[in-house]
Amino acid sequence: MDQANAIELKNITKRFGKVIANEGVNLTLKKGEILSILGENGSGKTTLMNMLSGIYMPDEGQIFMDGKEVSIHSPKDALDLKIGMIHQHFKLIDILTAAENIILGLPGSHVLKTAQIEEEIKKIIESYGFDLNPSQKIYDMSVSQKQTVEIIKVLYRGADVLILDEPTAVLTPQETDKLFAILRNMRESGKSIIIITHKLQEVLDISDRVAVLRKGKYMGSVNTQEATVGGLTEMMVGEKITLDIKRNDPVDPQLRLKVDKLTVKNMEGIKVVNEVTFTSNSGEILGIAGIAGSGQKELLEAIAGLEKIEDGKVIYHACDGKEIILSDLSPEGIKNQGVNYSFVPEDRLGMGLVGNMDITDNMMLRSYRNGKSIFTDRKAPKKLALDIIQELGVVTPGVTTPVRRLSGGNVQKVLVGREIACNPNVLMVAYPVRGLDINSSYMIYNLLSDQKEQGCAVICVIEDLDVLIELCDRIIVLCNGKITGTLDARKTTKEEVGILMTKDTKEGE
Repeated sequence: MDQANAIELKNITKRFGKVIANEGVNLTLKKGEILSILGENGSGKTTLMNMLSGIYMPDEGQIFMDGKEVSIHSPKDALDLKIGMIHQHFKLIDILTAAENIILGLPGSHVLKTAQIEEEIKKIIESYGFDLNPSQKIYDMSVSQKQTVEIIKVLYRGADVLILDEPTAVLTPQETDKLFAILRNMRESGKSIIIITHKLQEVLDISDRVAVLRKGKYMGSVNTQEATVGGLTEMMVGEKITLDIKRNDPVDPQLRLKVDKLTVKNMEGIKVVNEVTFTSNSGEILGIAGIAGSGQKELLEAIAGLEKIEDGKVIYHACDGKEIILSDLSPEGIKNQGVNYSFVPEDRLGMGLVGNMDITDNMMLRSYRNGKSIFTDRKAPKKLALDIIQELGVVTPGVTTPVRRLSGGNVQKVLVGREIACNPNVLMVAYPVRGLDINSSYMIYNLLSDQKEQGCAVICVIEDLDVLIELCDRIIVLCNGKITGTLDARKTTKEEVGILMTKDTKEGE
């Protein structure tokens, strides 16, 4: 017997000015199923779900719940219809407890009946297998515990339909397994669940059915038991692509960079990088793994001369054997020492590129000081801009288009392309494929491999552990600003990396 539909979307269209985010989408969610929404970045996944959760309203089309047409004008309307969305970025107040955050905003008496509320929350925890203390403060929680609070918050409000936007992006493999077990328990109790994701293996692991969007249009759905990675990728992209990362053994690796007991503090004086020591070799890709906020960003920025170093040294070993101490040097100072660094920062428009400048001018940021004339040469930067547009498939009206008008993925292509074009001896990249479609992502991975084969020392931070293990030669793992392990990427597993990502470094200190 076929399952009844919990939700049905008919001919949903949403426009933002001249941009069509969703066009004529027809989609169903059945009662008691887990549906994955799959698509490249910019395919309209989140926009579509934001219309279900009341953040946006469709310009055209109809939404049906239990066979009846409904209008959703606000998140309150969505919750009244028992629809709850858990966003990537949590909306919690750190100084409050889990229970206080869960009931925040609900109508009730002026007197807070804490014991009664916590008992009600404990019943939800026990029903689905959550691991949470309702009286624990948010600031004392791990990322996965904060996510649990967000999920219980919508369950406490009576949600029967849950929408999770990239729920595993900040979780370790072990935490992902726990979350999936809970979602299966919810499904068994009759809840309907939508997961927005881009991780194909997780789609095959958790969902009953997969719906695919491409450039805002609904391409169809497939039962997960009949789906394959290749078939889903072709539905997303529109053509067959090879999802292979080339990784050759390092050839004659030489010490290029030594980081010795590096310590960095944030604005509050807290150590975000704590006595970190490691080496990076030529002809090798060194990966950095860690839960978001473990110090990856600050570590790379300190090495690049963009973050003040509290203590420790960064030593560059030149090809001729000369040692150059880079600690406390600015990026310009590092360059003046003859060190050919390239850095792709996490904040691509705030730190990597200038949004109001066009693509050609952004190419010139790396070379304008080299000119001997008072007039700046634009021919070489323009040619470089055209080459990057062609080779990386940057979607832009032309080289004179301001970078801020490009999509996030295309901005990332411009930045990565510019830094690789400098033929660096050391290349550091933080989240180099964030915002890119799957085809472009694998193009970037193989560009990093090309740099390695040309003798560059590559250091990269990538969220996807499957990719990190497949791409890198060695992996260092950070937890709370400290290195908890160094692994051979060819011999390790996601589970081993995940354990080190949550290892308590305070023991024995």
